[in-house]
Amino acid sequence: MAEKKIKKEMKIEEILQKYPETVGVFLKHGFHCLGCAAASFENLEDGTKTHGIDVNKLVEELNNATNDSK
Repeated sequence: MAEKKIKKEMKIEEILQKYPETVGVFLKHGFHCLGCAAASFENLEDGTKTHGIDVNKLVEELNNATNDSK
């Protein structure tokens, strides 16, 4: 299994900057405000609570997207 690059404690903006290939995963899960102010200070776990998304499933999908692009 590949190493987890993305963790639920990371800021959404940080994830997008380091791994732009994850944008599609965020959009698929209803994160349509990726450029909003909250993305700069809200971590992934907080964002998933706001959107009613399972954080562990999203982390897995985000990491899979980074592995697929390499």
